[in-house]
Amino acid sequence: MAVDYTVIVLYLAGMLAMGWWGMRRAKSKSEFLVAGRRLGPWMYSGTMAAIVLGGASTIGGVGLGYKYGLSGAWMVFAIGLGLLALSVFFSARIARLKVYTVSEMLDLRYGGRAGMISGVVMWAYTLMLAVTSTIAYATIFDVLFDLPRSVAIILGGTIVVAYSTLGGMWSITITDMVQFVVKTVGVLLLLLPIAVVKAGGFAEMKAALPTSYFEPLGIGGETIFTYVLIYTFGMLIGQDIWQRVFTARTDKVAKWGGTVAGTYCLVYALAGAVIGTAAKVLYPKLPSADDAFATIVKDELPMGVRGLVLAAALAAVMSTSSGALIACATVANNDIWSRLRGLTAKDGGNDHDEVKGNRLFILVMGSAVILIAIALNDVVQALTVAYNLLVGGLLVPILGGLLWRRGTVQGALAAVTVGGLAVIGLMWAYGILANEPVYYGLLASLATYVIVSLATRPTDAAVLAHWRARLAGQDPQQPDPETEKAAVTA
Repeated sequence: MAVDYTVIVLYLAGMLAMGWWGMRRAKSKSEFLVAGRRLGPWMYSGTMAAIVLGGASTIGGVGLGYKYGLSGAWMVFAIGLGLLALSVFFSARIARLKVYTVSEMLDLRYGGRAGMISGVVMWAYTLMLAVTSTIAYATIFDVLFDLPRSVAIILGGTIVVAYSTLGGMWSITITDMVQFVVKTVGVLLLLLPIAVVKAGGFAEMKAALPTSYFEPLGIGGETIFTYVLIYTFGMLIGQDIWQRVFTARTDKVAKWGGTVAGTYCLVYALAGAVIGTAAKVLYPKLPSADDAFATIVKDELPMGVRGLVLAAALAAVMSTSSGALIACATVANNDIWSRLRGLTAKDGGNDHDEVKGNRLFILVMGSAVILIAIALNDVVQALTVAYNLLVGGLLVPILGGLLWRRGTVQGALAAVTVGGLAVIGLMWAYGILANEPVYYGLLASLATYVIVSLATRPTDAAVLAHWRARLAGQDPQQPDPETEKAAVTA
């Protein structure tokens, strides 16, 4: 294992070096939180793919393939579909808004009173996403170094907190590009073909496993629908995803770069399912499906290659963890703490002070994430609560604001409140892992948004005009040329 250890140690040292490099570039709030909005198509595509394909997509995706066969790809496939939908239909408009958080977008659209409550919901989601990603270090470092769970979480979490705190989004962007390359080589180019060959090829796999393992809908229609509802729609509204959209140099980069990343996710989904199916042939009686990834890597890969593939798994976890961490800190500082203190962008200090403030929040939130990860046992339930609240509470106000002019701030606030409370109550009644809470919570949020919006006064025309100008990428302070021309003609 000496060679494998060397590969991992060099990888971790490289992550810290990237953090130090990023610190030298992150001199303003824009540079620190959204990489100066300067990412081109290649870097944007790689970092976007890196953040959405985390430990759940890698280790969990292989586990679903082990349990269900090729249809186990549907969870990660739903993530890819969500990223494609976001990129094709919404990302260009989102990028042109030039904001930092989802709550700022809601304030722009509805007139400045929707952000606080949505910020709390978004903060809870990003916090639990960071926690569940951090817990995954325990599995990987246990395979590598046989470390106790708490030590593994502290080791992995400290490295991510360190490079994220030092350089913010610039550090995370550079490390994510490295992680994207490592994942591509380790999972797609090495583990996938080796696993299939070790299992005897597709013909032997089909002969050894039930027919259901090769049916596209074998995992079940209701499960697929739930994946689409939670993960596809979750991709449309998550702060961790939007914050990457804000890094795009232009709206075209956001659209086409995201489309490439979404397509990559679809390929990655199928690869994970195939690897899991091969593992089922090789190890038909594993105690847990989630052990499939570590087992096939540990037992079937040659020295050195094994270290690279484990580094790929580590890269997948780190990319999601760091993206969720900076999103959590950004929301906590800009949407919650600043509002509680009564601050606005005009009242804030200079860029340097804002960088220091955001850096401090990453450090504080990162420390909290590590402590919660050590204390928490049921990761699946925590993540389910986070996604249910996100989709049930925020999906309708966000998409409604983008698509329906008649939506009002009263409708948005009522939808967030009713949807969130409905999800919590239904999880209490049906169980946290049941499908009904997100189904009915989303319907309650939609009905509330429409009814309250229609029953209240339409959004002020000046607010909507400012909103449309920002969506179009115009300076709201400058008059619209078409409007001026029409006025002159008249």
